[in-house]
Amino acid sequence: MGFGSYDESEQQEQSTGSNDDSEAVNVHEHDHDGDVNVESDVDTDDLVDRLGEMREE
Repeated sequence: MGFGSYDESEQQEQSTGSNDDSEAVNVHEHDHDGDVNVESDVDTDDLVDRLGEMREE
């Protein structure tokens, strides 16, 4: 067999065993639906000013 060629019988064997989803990855297993709240004593204007300073650096 050369590069890129395959044995058709191997392909058929793989396709017959691929119907078992027990080992499939569930991409939604760890999805979370919620909110994020941040409490801070710093004023928004102070944060914006600090951001401006950081951009100038």
